[in-house]
Amino acid sequence: MATQLLMPKATAVWLVDNTALSFDQIAAFCKLHPLEVKAIADGESAQGIKGLDPIITGQLTRDEIERGEKNNDYRLKISEPKVRLPENKRKGPRYTPLSKRQDRPNAILWLVRNHPELKDAQISRLIGTTKSTIEQIRNRTHWNSANLTPMDPVTLGLCSQIELDIEVDKAAKNRPAVTPEDGTLLPASATENLEINENKDEELDADKVFAKLSSLKSNDDDQTGDNRDDK
Repeated sequence: MATQLLMPKATAVWLVDNTALSFDQIAAFCKLHPLEVKAIADGESAQGIKGLDPIITGQLTRDEIERGEKNNDYRLKISEPKVRLPENKRKGPRYTPLSKRQDRPNAILWLVRNHPELKDAQISRLIGTTKSTIEQIRNRTHWNSANLTPMDPVTLGLCSQIELDIEVDKAAKNRPAVTPEDGTLLPASATENLEINENKDEELDADKVFAKLSSLKSNDDDQTGDNRDDK
């Protein structure tokens, strides 16, 4: 079983700031896109995320980092844990420590705003909350709505980046494809032509009206002339 990296973004922040590894090497190790690592280096992404030293967490060694710095083609290998823990096959809602439960509403608000495609059941699995709480935050009826601040659940330690990515991918696959329906707006070109045709029809109708008026006027003049001749 492959060891899972703890807090990939925070680890990437530390590697960008403290090593000479390439963006591709950091991206491969942290399971991120190279452009996302570049954005972290440019200060455009992961703002406010404190770097996590993978050496302290025991997931990377200094020797492994030095090998990568000497060879850009080398791919870092995560260290094997010294203690093997049995995999916990969790069923039901996620257990959240008491110290982090106060952060759940902020994490829910972040997910609702940044990933509206996620269903309540998915958010409940990620955060370990109830559907009623999620609904209250969606509708802004939560008792503390005025004081909530959107916060990334990965940064808060409520879920991992991999778990979040898995749920987002599931939501994207289950999203129905957008198909054109009756009553949709016409393209601009079609509406422009429609306006021109309508204007032309109006002009034609006006010409017919004026022509008819002219013919009536000429008939009246002829009748008047005939009456004068009779006198």
